Amino acid sequence: MDGRDFLAIPATEYRRTRWRNGRGWTREILALPDNDAWDLRLSIAEVDAAADFSPFPGVEREQVLLHGNGLELHFDDGERLDLLPPHQRVRFDGGRAVTGIPVDGPVQVFNLMWRPEALTALLLHRPLVGSMWCFCDARTAWAVHVLAGSARIGLEGRGQAVLAQGDSAWLADGEGRRRYSIEGAGSLLLVQVQRTAQ
Repeated sequence: MDGRDFLAIPATEYRRTRWRNGRGWTREILALPDNDAWDLRLSIAEVDAAADFSPFPGVEREQVLLHGNGLELHFDDGERLDLLPPHQRVRFDGGRAVTGIPVDGPVQVFNLMWRPEALTALLLHRPLVGSMWCFCDARTAWAVHVLAGSARIGLEGRGQAVLAQGDSAWLADGEGRRRYSIEGAGSLLLVQVQRTAQ
């Protein structure tokens, strides 16, 4: 997916762009293998008013409310799903037509998108109290987003990077099995990403 072993991504380096349909803004955290032809994309959507989401046929989406009083998702087929505080999440087909309606003010939403023919993605919301471990190998990588508090990430006890609230990191797949430590206090979103077997 990406040749780098470890990539710390401060929130100040997220790339802010218009939605593909021009109806809102996104702060892109990561797109792999590249920005134009990605199999995996992590971003934070800013929704200030009712807006149609850009359609992404062939893509799975999972969203988590980060900030705000909630977001209603109204699908054209009649289904409605809600993202409510503190961190409710929903998963849906990126090709479905949907309108996002903020509840009582602007919201920010963590947005995970992936192409299932290339990857599988598992999103986890976990407290960070002390230490945890993520293991990477030739097919498995992890993304980390700090919801609250701070985290220190190291590879086999070396090269620690400190992440503050809102920062992210990419722990890449690659040859051999590698063990990453995550230490600190707060809460995290973790995304386990695995290549689909060919």
